[in-house]
Amino acid sequence: MMQFVEDRLEAAYTVHRLHDPAGRASLEAALPDIRAVATGGGSGLSNEWIGKMPSLGVIAINGVGTDKVDLAFARGRNIDVTTTPGVLTDDVADLGMALTLAVLRHVAKGDGFVREGRWGREPFPLGTSPKGKKVGILGLGQIGKAFGRRAEAFGMDVRYWNRSPVADTAWKSCASPVALAEDSDILCVCIAASAATRNIVDAGVLKALGGKGVLVNVARGSVVDENALLAALNDGTIAAAGLDVFLDEPNIRADFLTAPNTVLMPHQGSATVETRVAMGELVLANIAAHFAGEKPPTTVN
Repeated sequence: MMQFVEDRLEAAYTVHRLHDPAGRASLEAALPDIRAVATGGGSGLSNEWIGKMPSLGVIAINGVGTDKVDLAFARGRNIDVTTTPGVLTDDVADLGMALTLAVLRHVAKGDGFVREGRWGREPFPLGTSPKGKKVGILGLGQIGKAFGRRAEAFGMDVRYWNRSPVADTAWKSCASPVALAEDSDILCVCIAASAATRNIVDAGVLKALGGKGVLVNVARGSVVDENALLAALNDGTIAAAGLDVFLDEPNIRADFLTAPNTVLMPHQGSATVETRVAMGELVLANIAAHFAGEKPPTTVN
């Protein structure tokens, strides 16, 4: 979290940091009295730790991912779990579009080509225009819809698959993730991570996407079968991938570093100053509401 969030937490509350070895003894002593936890979507809070905090009333996630918190377990203990929805939608969708363009127009490859002094000495591959391409959105929540609007602005034809019906769109709905991939040139993954969506992009979906297809993932690493993805990239089952998220961040598999036709980012979907400030303000507001005896405004469970 940004420093201003840390500073305001310190000013208003007694703060213990789970990953601070020097403060481990004081944390252990304080566990019975801890009423709020601020955490990230990638870290969450395990049931084991929740069980150690009998006074816990709110888990404030700095992000929209809830896959690292057992929502039902928390609700069973009357714990509100909050996220920071809405404020990061546009930035994540922007990065999805940026990855799409970077892959289609060889942006990362071109940067290296120029820096290595190869310009004018050898040919550079032609890129692919987004105009007229079919883009499939896997998961049409807020981020998926925002990405779709951006794709349309680049002249792309949008279709989607969502786990539940979506009433407020004229975009084409596909019957399954495989059907969506079959009908797409670019497949952008925006679906929320959960047990039900783990590895939803599997070998069958990648095969359906095909040898000219591009995968973009701005959701979570867990929704893509990484073994299948690496195999598909290396054997030409799909053409390329733009990835912001991975299964074991930041310790990603070394095979990604040598996989062909990939653009890799270190999970930067919401990482702009403006969005991180807004996310921090929501975390603070949710914790403040709990201590004021009110329902935190963005409770998700």
